[in-house]
Amino acid sequence: MPELPEVETIKRVIEPQIHGLTIENVTVKRPEVTAYPAADEFCRRLTGQTVSHMTRRGKFLVIQLNSNDRIILHLRMTGCLLLTPADYPEEKHTHVIFRLNNGKELRFSDTRRFGRLWLLKNGEADTYSGIEKLGAEPLDKQLTAEYLNTHLGKRKKAVKECLLDQSIIAGIGNIYSDEILFTAGIYPSRPANSLNMEEWERLAVAIPEQISYFIEVNKITPEEYLETKGQDYRNTPFLQVYGQEGKPCPKCGEMLCRIVVGGRGSVYCPVCQKNLEV
Repeated sequence: MPELPEVETIKRVIEPQIHGLTIENVTVKRPEVTAYPAADEFCRRLTGQTVSHMTRRGKFLVIQLNSNDRIILHLRMTGCLLLTPADYPEEKHTHVIFRLNNGKELRFSDTRRFGRLWLLKNGEADTYSGIEKLGAEPLDKQLTAEYLNTHLGKRKKAVKECLLDQSIIAGIGNIYSDEILFTAGIYPSRPANSLNMEEWERLAVAIPEQISYFIEVNKITPEEYLETKGQDYRNTPFLQVYGQEGKPCPKCGEMLCRIVVGGRGSVYCPVCQKNLEV
């Protein structure tokens, strides 16, 4: 699943290219993908609307229109957003096509069909997408050790599971939770209520540090993004622990290990991230 750095990459690639363009018409091939309103209404209301700008909130993308209506998009597991020439070969699982007045098309494809789009009117409360329930952004000044301790410090759940709670911190998933915990030197299955303030301080530093770092390494040109069909996020060579089970720790050389935390595979260093319960 694309996490915050990947979604931010998509925003930075797509937003400058669609700014100020008008949506001439919309085709929805899989009606369930437009979660609200129904597909016919979704297409009708967007026809003739002009794109103002694009933002990101957690793992959500928001296309703001000049009318102050807004399209909210969540890619989920396999969603992809491409801006293409009209004659560009269409991806097999393309479900929504926005035809723009410069002859290009903004296409949403999704192999597993979990991704969703919502269209909200100007001033309409969003009780549909879940974006209003998100917690602090990893790069917000609000995300301090005190914030983390207040919201997570009494929980018995593993700290890794807590980092994945979108209502507390928006945008972190399985990949970057591993990287953050490695950087902070904290064992993934430690109960959150066992962390002390010094450890919350380390997490409060590691979260924005790692997210900023991977936003930077994910940088890609619009041409490269289209050529790779939006699937080359470039983070793999820079991952220290995620997916690196059995390889030497980049800090101490000890073999990296894998455990399951909350149903998710987690890779860690048994030396740098000691299990204090053993």
